[in-house]
Amino acid sequence: MTKIIAHRGARSVAPENTIAAAEIARLIGADLWECDVSVTKDGHLILFHDDNLLRTTDVVKKFPLHNSFQVADFDLAQIKTLNTCTVFIKNDPFGEIAAGNISDESLESFKDEKIPTLEDALNYTKKTGWTINLELKSQIGKHPNFSIPKMVVELIIKLKVDPMLIIISSFNHRWLEDVKNLFPDIEVQHLFGDDLEDKKNNIDWQHLAFNLDFLDSYDFETYNINSSIITIDKIKFLKMQGKKVNLFTVNDKNSMKHYIDAGVDGIFTDYPQIMVTLR
Repeated sequence: MTKIIAHRGARSVAPENTIAAAEIARLIGADLWECDVSVTKDGHLILFHDDNLLRTTDVVKKFPLHNSFQVADFDLAQIKTLNTCTVFIKNDPFGEIAAGNISDESLESFKDEKIPTLEDALNYTKKTGWTINLELKSQIGKHPNFSIPKMVVELIIKLKVDPMLIIISSFNHRWLEDVKNLFPDIEVQHLFGDDLEDKKNNIDWQHLAFNLDFLDSYDFETYNINSSIITIDKIKFLKMQGKKVNLFTVNDKNSMKHYIDAGVDGIFTDYPQIMVTLR
């Protein structure tokens, strides 16, 4: 059965990369959630996607005179003052508030929702026993000697989280090798298909994915691929080679059904509430 992977949680109906978005996705019936791991100025791991704080927080209101809005230029104490709910309500990024698909009670419950630390997310994982996919971000402004894989693995070990509940993904495939060397029991998944990230990490995914010699010599067990750059024939090719294929980000119901029928292993979606209706 194709897994429902809630992309940054159920972010169509809650602020993305928050515990609230995760909990809604879990209650909806998603199989797991995906979130992004970033780093603050003072070296704390948080859940955040963008290089800067502008799109999803009230950073300009809180810090109008700050000389930069990059995540890496804010310490954790500053990050924790930011509000994600006000921007979510104002922008209504998926139009679900206007459509009446989010109750006033839910919106009220988001009002104090903060950017979580990775520790918050891992404690949530322990509490619920629900699988989490941590995407390690190549971040602008990150200290060059800061090892995200090492810090993530050390925190997982410190908190005694069951490694079977954790997947780590990244466009930086060297980092995934680091994770496997540090903690072989953690599953890693290789991301492909974001122009900026692929270029940043020198990825030629077409060569990697469809070169049989390479497939035989390198252990890419799971490909997380941008759905816009893959065909059904290529999905079938990878599946014939014994690979798992997850696609991102699929929000249209007909497209979900199309890929489910093609046998993909998982679909990243902002609308887990739609995908569950296909089961």
